[in-house]
Amino acid sequence: MSSQSPPVLPVTNLQQPPAAAASASQPPLPPHALRAILNSITESVRNGFAQRRPFSELIDRSAFSKPESISDATTRIRKNYSYFRINYLTAIFVILAFSLLSHPFSLLLLLGLVCSWLFLFLFRASDQPLVLFGRTFSDRETLGILIVLSIFVVFLTSVGSLIISALLVGVGIVCAHGAFRAPEDLFLDDVPENANTSFLSSFIGSAASNVVSTAAPIVAAARV
Repeated sequence: MSSQSPPVLPVTNLQQPPAAAASASQPPLPPHALRAILNSITESVRNGFAQRRPFSELIDRSAFSKPESISDATTRIRKNYSYFRINYLTAIFVILAFSLLSHPFSLLLLLGLVCSWLFLFLFRASDQPLVLFGRTFSDRETLGILIVLSIFVVFLTSVGSLIISALLVGVGIVCAHGAFRAPEDLFLDDVPENANTSFLSSFIGSAASNVVSTAAPIVAAARV
């Protein structure tokens, strides 16, 4: 008697859907992404502070005098800005920080807006849609909501007026100091020729480039 061979079961090659395969192959968002960006900003700020001028030169009473004309005041502001640009920018940031700290509600609104952009859009993985109140929002809808929220917080609350007023006060103090501080005793030959570009380019330029270079692969991995 011949034994019967066991039946051969058909084998089906189950292929993973393209969307699931892409989602599985996508690297997870690094948990240290925010820490890496903060470290990059901190390093850039530290390098910027290393270029500041001594405080004794900034408030040297013997160097203050009344400008002879508006053109003389403008020339003084330009030269003093080239020399004290880091000190001036630091003073503006201190005034802005003091204004925000003296208005806790505006500070909380601004921090909430920044956190919303970071965690709801920039650092949110593409395979994790935003779900609020049982409704799923696409990336375009999330971006639109954040833009509307930003306009509301900046222009329809006290945050915008507080920031603008603090910046105006800071720029006014900087211009007053630059107009009455005679720059004849300053070593302006040591200042680079491209130092007159802007307040932000000298101090924030390196920070922005470092943040972009650090965040670009992280954001790209999250948005793919």
